[in-house]
Amino acid sequence: SSLAIGTTTGYRLFSLSSVEQLDQVHESNEIPDVYIVERLFSSSLVVVVSHAKPQQMNVYHFKKGTEICNYSYSSKILSIRLNRQRLVVCLEESIYIHNIKDMKLLKTILDTPPNSTGLCALSINHANSYLAYPGSATSGEIVLYDGNTLKAACTIPAHDGPLAALAFNSTGSKLASASEKGTVIRVFSIPGGQKLYEFRRGMKRYVNISSLVFSMDSQFLCASSNTETVHIFKLEHLTDSRPEEPPTWSGYMGKMFQAATNYLPAQVSGMMSQDRAFATVRLNVCGQRNICALSTIQKLPRLLVATSDGHLYIYNLDPQDGGECVLIKNHSLLGSGKMEENKENDLQPPVPQSYAATVARQSTVPSTSTMPGYSEDGGALRGEVIPEHEFATGPVCLDDENEFPPVSI
Repeated sequence: SSLAIGTTTGYRLFSLSSVEQLDQVHESNEIPDVYIVERLFSSSLVVVVSHAKPQQMNVYHFKKGTEICNYSYSSKILSIRLNRQRLVVCLEESIYIHNIKDMKLLKTILDTPPNSTGLCALSINHANSYLAYPGSATSGEIVLYDGNTLKAACTIPAHDGPLAALAFNSTGSKLASASEKGTVIRVFSIPGGQKLYEFRRGMKRYVNISSLVFSMDSQFLCASSNTETVHIFKLEHLTDSRPEEPPTWSGYMGKMFQAATNYLPAQVSGMMSQDRAFATVRLNVCGQRNICALSTIQKLPRLLVATSDGHLYIYNLDPQDGGECVLIKNHSLLGSGKMEENKENDLQPPVPQSYAATVARQSTVPSTSTMPGYSEDGGALRGEVIPEHEFATGPVCLDDENEFPPVSI
């Protein structure tokens, strides 16, 4: 429901309540060269790290323009994750866990395997406040850590090669992972660590998967890489729900392949039985790092892709039939003041009258019920249902002056 970007001059926060318009919520030019900016849902709390002081984390209440606190660490901060209960700071060989209520340091995990990219994931659900990080620099082992009890939960042997991406679903009951090869994506149950799904992104070439994300309802999983293709997988067991195929040549060959897997080596047969992408997107750019999100905007499912050159692409996702997603908007994130819209990229070639085509030009009036509970007021003023994970025990009232007393560290 919101987008945060770091730039050479500072950082910007946007609201994602409408497809046609990108509303800038806040802009700060106080700290230059921001390379990490993390906002706590749609609240006023934002965590910033800049190249000027890469070992220092600054926590702000951006609406008041005040600094809540700052912490300095022994080496460069590589990533920061936060939910309503915990704030996690990841360095190359250590992880720090803070209590977000008062920012006190609760736990330091030292001597973690070398993690040069700061790869880690934190569940946004405070009740299942699990943390996942690499357990090895040479293999795809995942350490699952309980952020509430501050104890290791289990170790998951996810891949043969080193890990490249990790992501929890919204409830913290599933964890997706990809290795540096980028060909196979696996989904595990949490906290047990059993493998639930295995998706094949491709076989022809190795890719660097930079973004892995679930939809809020956990029905879809999106993966993007340094290639031009974004893959969206549907989390369903096709063997249980697939209707009987008509007696066609392709259906016959499919059954032949399925029967043949019983006689093939396990590695090969497993590869043949993996599910393919449910939906795909072919980006206009290739080789750039990007971040993806699956969101509901104006009551319809959308795929959002933010690229490192400063653009946000919005696509329609057909939740029934999948297929190629339709680009409906391209916003520039680096314009001044009101966002400049890239009109020529809005023009689409004629497409068949499918679901994606019929909803491509829906009403531009922002919906008042985009993502329940993810508003500045927590949804309380509109009587919306607030998700259980939005408020931990003793809610974090980020507009209360006494909530975060100024702390100098």
